[in-house]
Amino acid sequence: MKQQILSAILFLIPFIAISQTDKYHSSFKENFSDSTLIHFRYGSTGNKSDFKYKIGVDSPSEPGTKILSFKLDPEENAGAGRGPEIISKEFTHFGTYSARLKVPEAVSIQPNVGAVVGYFTYHVDSAPGLSEIDFEWLLADPTIIYVGTWTGQSGALRRVGRIINLAKGIVYETIYRESDTGFRTPLSGIQNQPATIEAIEDFDASAKFYTYGFDWYEDRITWWMVHPVSGEKIVLWDYHGTTIGIPQHRTRYRMNFWHTNDWAVETNPNSLEKPIQPFELEVDWMTYEPLNGGSK
Repeated sequence: MKQQILSAILFLIPFIAISQTDKYHSSFKENFSDSTLIHFRYGSTGNKSDFKYKIGVDSPSEPGTKILSFKLDPEENAGAGRGPEIISKEFTHFGTYSARLKVPEAVSIQPNVGAVVGYFTYHVDSAPGLSEIDFEWLLADPTIIYVGTWTGQSGALRRVGRIINLAKGIVYETIYRESDTGFRTPLSGIQNQPATIEAIEDFDASAKFYTYGFDWYEDRITWWMVHPVSGEKIVLWDYHGTTIGIPQHRTRYRMNFWHTNDWAVETNPNSLEKPIQPFELEVDWMTYEPLNGGSK
């Protein structure tokens, strides 16, 4: 009898694992006001320094606000994922994502710092490959925002992306590129909307909290932010007219902060230095609203 029970348990283990790993989030808002995470887990692969990650602490820049605090360890090696990172416990898919955050102010202390804040989705499945949608800020110039996606298989990834200077109202580029062939082409027409961006006066992602988000559909992704004065939704890029570069499969919702030694910000080619102090990222909240209620 014991052998039969053991055999039955061993038979069921793969199905239990599948049921646990194939769960999808329903709608949520993670406020980071408590000392524990509800919808996320901590996932840094780097140093285990305690100061890198705190939840429910007072914001140093906005009295009365509790935050998720990420700090860079100056001893950390370069690389995405080595710095502090949170990852959704379950999968997410098509829907609306948004977050309110303040990027660290570093330029006055270290103008050539090489550091990245990432607000994004990321997951690799064996057959369809990578599913990633991202917002990124490089601390050496917090007036610039990078948005885009990565799709495809390792070694043959495809990127659609846009680089925007919101303080000046400049779109530096809107492109499609392939990692394996080096093919790179500007996007135009319906895939390059809006073609121009109106400047947001004195925009600086490190000066105060801003709300950013994206709407992910099967045939369209729209990146946006909330105007700090009018409260209106400002469209940063409305990518549609093709499904190339639009992830179609599941992913995980994430926020991270890391040192880069090979990606300089658009306006400063020298911004690759290792951080000299534990600059702090402040995240007020993150939300997710699935199109289908979160089930698959």
